[in-house]
Amino acid sequence: MPSPSNSLATLRPDIATSFMEFDLEADRMNFIGPRVMPVIEAAEAAGTFGKLRIEDLLQARDTARAPHSGYSRQAYQFTTASFATVEHGAEEVVDDNESRRYRQYFDAELIAANRARDAVLRNAEIRIANLLFNAATFTPDNVTNEWDDLVNGTPITDVETGIQAVYDATGIWPNALVINRKVFRNLRNSAQVVERIKYSGRDGVKADEITASMLGELFGLDQVIVSGASKNTANQGQSAALSPIWSDEYAMIIRISESQDLSDPCIGRTVHWAEDGSEVLGTVESYREEDVRGDVIRVRHQVDELLLYPQMGKLLGNITT
Repeated sequence: MPSPSNSLATLRPDIATSFMEFDLEADRMNFIGPRVMPVIEAAEAAGTFGKLRIEDLLQARDTARAPHSGYSRQAYQFTTASFATVEHGAEEVVDDNESRRYRQYFDAELIAANRARDAVLRNAEIRIANLLFNAATFTPDNVTNEWDDLVNGTPITDVETGIQAVYDATGIWPNALVINRKVFRNLRNSAQVVERIKYSGRDGVKADEITASMLGELFGLDQVIVSGASKNTANQGQSAALSPIWSDEYAMIIRISESQDLSDPCIGRTVHWAEDGSEVLGTVESYREEDVRGDVIRVRHQVDELLLYPQMGKLLGNITT
């Protein structure tokens, strides 16, 4: 049975406040999950809720009222959706001896907290990417010419076709394109993209001057969201097997909500439960472990990633050769 010194964890706001503001830090780490599936807070760790059907969102109705009569009323039909948050966490040991030997060079506790937080947030990013860049859930529409075929690729045409497909299926326009950084770099050099930008009044613009916001304007979307995060799938101690978290085989056109209203249709949400002390960025705690003569730094959060309206996404495949 653990001793009291091992079982009592202390909150560490001194380390937590060393982290940058969440969106900025997630961006620095090239994580886009919080932008693609925005966070909403839940009052319970798990539960069910009513989700409006797509066909009811835009239902036309007669709003004319005759004197002495009532106003138009309509009962909406809901489908049942559920969530079940799961606690995720990681720990790092700050060895007393190493901490004292190297304290003039770095803050061992802060480095440990950053490593633990990176593990928690990187895994959240992987879960969201696996949920959306998923050929089993979303049948990809494969483009004819890959976007790394800089001469023959037609990304503007392909994205426009995808945008129209989402609108035709839902009656609502999508507002974002999700890609990884390799695809983004190819888009900046695509002949079709460069030509369109040139004729939009930016003649002479260089490829490295083309930004995600410029591509958004070009595609008629509010956002082009670019991930640069990678993962190592090799076992610990083996040679690294690196790959992008968001595959360069796919691009996805989606609708993202910017509100906290669950009835606002979007591709999905990250549900966060805070009642057990969880924070979206990760609650930072520490406790003493005499067996290893060190302090253990823990970062944890409790979330569930929900795919709400699959119709709000169009997956494009065959993006990269």
